[in-house]
Amino acid sequence: MKLVILAGGYGTRLAEETVLKPKPLVKIGNKPIIWHIMKIYSFFGINDFIICLGYKGHILKKELSKYKKNEKWNVEFVNTGLNTMTGGRLKRVKKFLKNDKNFCLTYGDGLCDVNIKKLINFHIKKNKITTVTAVQQKNRYGVLIIDKTSKIQLIKEKPAEYINGGFFVLSNKIFKYLKNDKTIFEKDCLPKLVKNKQLMAYKHNGFWACMDTMREKKELNKIWKSKQKAWKIWI
Repeated sequence: MKLVILAGGYGTRLAEETVLKPKPLVKIGNKPIIWHIMKIYSFFGINDFIICLGYKGHILKKELSKYKKNEKWNVEFVNTGLNTMTGGRLKRVKKFLKNDKNFCLTYGDGLCDVNIKKLINFHIKKNKITTVTAVQQKNRYGVLIIDKTSKIQLIKEKPAEYINGGFFVLSNKIFKYLKNDKTIFEKDCLPKLVKNKQLMAYKHNGFWACMDTMREKKELNKIWKSKQKAWKIWI
């Protein structure tokens, strides 16, 4: 099975780093985050990668080629356009997946210790077009229950909610949902899949983190330095 990595965005909220390099090359520890993502999948036997390039794609290709020399990886770098949306990037790599009934897809800025084999088996068993790894995000703020007179009746903690954690498994039937470069996978495709009852959630309650801001980058580096076993199973 192959993994498609969406690695072409601008990473504007990490501007301190991304002014010089694409977001997937921002380092966690001494390796870029995309390396960590690829090592996760490689740990579970997936070594064929299709990387959707965009912003500073030539830099990503050059730098990642250095790391893949020591790995059993087959990597296809595909220039999917500078301003192409997520669904459009996926559409542009269709020809590389024409012989694959199912394939994996994830973002170039998220880490997770989900069991990829179990995720794939779940997807195959459910026999739907798309499976998303649903992860829990804790709400840091309490919920205020307010009455009509503006008096607070109750303060309580808001329970953790499941969100899109990436780490998708897709059937090749997904391509009929991808119209053009402007197609946004999350806003244009996922709601249609829900409507057609073709989207399944694989609940994962373990480690998950996204590196979208400098604060999150610093947090991930702290976790890495703490040598959390749950994260480092692939090292």
